[in-house]
Amino acid sequence: MSEPTSPPPSLDDLSASLQRLSEKISLVQDAVRNLTQSRAQLEGKIEDAQKRVQRILSRLPEQNDGRQLNLLGETIPTTNPEDDSEPTTH
Repeated sequence: MSEPTSPPPSLDDLSASLQRLSEKISLVQDAVRNLTQSRAQLEGKIEDAQKRVQRILSRLPEQNDGRQLNLLGETIPTTNPEDDSEPTTH
């Protein structure tokens, strides 16, 4: 028994298939373009965050420095331990 063979595709069928493929390729190209733009934006945000972290790290005092950390860059008046009026219990 021989199986029935399908007729060869017509030019109209091939043209319609090519049109569908063309549309799908266009959609994929748009998606790739959008992903590329998103990636570039995220890379920029990452670089900005790394710069902020580096700026914060550069403000950290040395380990042997007993001063309070001021990571936000606000001015904090220094307190002199001799000026404290509360007694200490040692």
